[in-house]
Amino acid sequence: MKSRICLFIVVCNLILGSCSVKSTDPVDYVNPAIGGMPPLLQPTVPLISLPNSMMRIHRLPGNYQAEKISGFPFLLVGHRNGTAGLIMPFSGKVSTLSRNWASYYDHDYEICKPYYYSVWLEDPDINLELTVAERSSFYQIDWNRNEPKNLLLGLTANGSIKVTDNNTIEGFEIYSDNVKVYFCIKTSRDFSSDSLRSSGSSPEAGISSIEGMKPSVVLTFDVAVKEKVGVKMGISFIDGEQARKNLMTEIPDWNFEGLKASGRNKWNKALGKIEVRGGTTDQKAVFYTALYRTYERMVNISEGGRYFSGYDNSVHNDNDTTFYMDDWMWDTYRAAHPLHALINPDLESLKIQSYVRIYEQGGWIPSFPIVSGDQPCMNGHHSAAIIADAYFKGIRGFDVEKAYEGLRKNAMEATMLPWRNGPMCSLDTFYLEKGYYPALNPGEKESVAMVHSFEKRQSVAITLGHSYDDWCLAQLAKALNKNDDYSYFMKRAQNFYNLYNKETGFFAPRTAEGSWVKDFNPKYSGGLGARDYYDENNGWTYLWDVQHDISGLINLMGGREKFVSRLDQLFVEELGMWKPDYLQQFPDATGQVGMFVMGNEPSLHIPYLYNYAGAPWKTQKRVRMLLDTWFTNSPTGIPGDEDGGGLSGFVVFSSMGFYPVTPGIPAFNIGSPVFTDVTVKLKDNKSFHLSAKKSSRQNKYIQKAILNGKEWNKPWFSWDDIKEGGELVLEMGDRPNYLWGSGQAETPPSGLSD
Repeated sequence: MKSRICLFIVVCNLILGSCSVKSTDPVDYVNPAIGGMPPLLQPTVPLISLPNSMMRIHRLPGNYQAEKISGFPFLLVGHRNGTAGLIMPFSGKVSTLSRNWASYYDHDYEICKPYYYSVWLEDPDINLELTVAERSSFYQIDWNRNEPKNLLLGLTANGSIKVTDNNTIEGFEIYSDNVKVYFCIKTSRDFSSDSLRSSGSSPEAGISSIEGMKPSVVLTFDVAVKEKVGVKMGISFIDGEQARKNLMTEIPDWNFEGLKASGRNKWNKALGKIEVRGGTTDQKAVFYTALYRTYERMVNISEGGRYFSGYDNSVHNDNDTTFYMDDWMWDTYRAAHPLHALINPDLESLKIQSYVRIYEQGGWIPSFPIVSGDQPCMNGHHSAAIIADAYFKGIRGFDVEKAYEGLRKNAMEATMLPWRNGPMCSLDTFYLEKGYYPALNPGEKESVAMVHSFEKRQSVAITLGHSYDDWCLAQLAKALNKNDDYSYFMKRAQNFYNLYNKETGFFAPRTAEGSWVKDFNPKYSGGLGARDYYDENNGWTYLWDVQHDISGLINLMGGREKFVSRLDQLFVEELGMWKPDYLQQFPDATGQVGMFVMGNEPSLHIPYLYNYAGAPWKTQKRVRMLLDTWFTNSPTGIPGDEDGGGLSGFVVFSSMGFYPVTPGIPAFNIGSPVFTDVTVKLKDNKSFHLSAKKSSRQNKYIQKAILNGKEWNKPWFSWDDIKEGGELVLEMGDRPNYLWGSGQAETPPSGLSD
């Protein structure tokens, strides 16, 4: 009897204990401070938004180590492309000089969630909190001192501010020559305002509106200490009336907590597309923060059935779909877009149809589409990879014929020069004739005026990147029965062979005369960021930039063993100079392991290349080391420019245990899962489950695999294997299984050589 009583007590304690354990939702793991103190370049910002929403806000400055907050923008208009407007509460004497209202703050008194932000502003002793809807925001402000309670509303460029009544402010800011950001602001309490001014002018009393450079207004509230004042704001790219509609439709009342709860639910739904178990709390924080970052872009800028396009400077009806903007394809085609093709295929379809609309309105498929038009950053026409990848994963809710037409026009008529838009120049016609982009010898003066004075020709990077883009276009041509185009672009896809120097074993620059560039060193040549020949990285990184024909690359290097040896050398190759000097030339080469650069996107697929040469256990080892070393739950936890999902897509995929080495091939390379269980929710209530039994920091090596109930000895699986739902079971161990996945027949698909 005593043993039964003891057993009963134990069972009761277990039941009570389980009831008292508080579950953690995915959004609770997100730490927007991750990456706020990068090793060298751009920090992430603690962005408050909804998934893919037009309204995006972060404190200013956005970097983690900023000691003071100078305000909050009305809107982050474009990722790393500037903000519009400024809102900031302060106490005491009225002033529009930033040094008089900027306030110290303390991260220990700051709460930052994807949907909610609060902070204690130390100098004026003010508590501020904010939450957001799709196109509107909601602030609550507590002044804790018995002093004049003021709120600054200012513009950061030319614009207009109008006081409509004692609780309404309206106006616009000119973000660029062709874009206006309209706003409508409502306050929960009446204010007085007699301090309208333009930049550099004195306050003007007795007026209700002002236009000019950086106009501002200070609102004063006659409220008791610690009495909350609500401030709501709607924004629009269309007109002032639409800004009012956006505000009143999305936030019709003053229920701050209700809006906050709604935002939380939307984020949990978005992040809940992937469920993970196992791993540490920090690993879950890194994972879900990375997933949150991939929802920062693209953003839906449709408003009430209409949208403004900066590509023809017109307002369009959106025909029951939505218009998405703000993307940096050089960064996002590699992992961020393939991730959302997997978990949000309908959303990915809308994004691609937005590219098609841009082509119809502006004449080109964009490269870095932002609200004011295409921003010609970096190099390549990587929209081909995004569209091909989606199409071959069954995403068809876009006009593929029109998309192909635009991609073909880019390939046949647009310049390949980095950071340039427009028709071809003489260097492009040379490429079409000779099959490579010509380089200059050291000291040779640039003769083509269209070449960017800082970004240079990037001749090797251009040739490699467009070889891949043309391969993607060829695959689409074949699927659309455009057989002549298929043959033509497949031939262009092999242009990378023209720059492989067998004597040095690197892709190297050649002059227009066909000779190799003089005194070339693949590690150091090319100037700042090696931009004469490569882009932001040196020849060691671009040695592997042949995503579409890895079998061909292996053959170039002399076979599988030599290929693996070169990969091994990449991770141990010494800088050869004092590190500060090296980083002065290659500031983007952060997160280095030997010559491997974890902090820059061209490196993301490289650790998975061991799978193609019979050594998948080395992929498993490298990927886990890179995740553990460079992606941590801290402000220093991202090794380079995150770029709105660029690096984060790698983290999400690699933590799950697989990665899309070649967007355009519907297949995934297997790595080493961080978590013991991963469930990916697919379309139509299907799901893909990955179980990594006993996975841990040491148990990172795959011993055995079973895919959909059958033993699996391949270091990859296809989209067809999982599109209807499926399960991959991995048995993990603390020592490599050198045989698993090592056979020639199990080599992952790699484009041209299949």
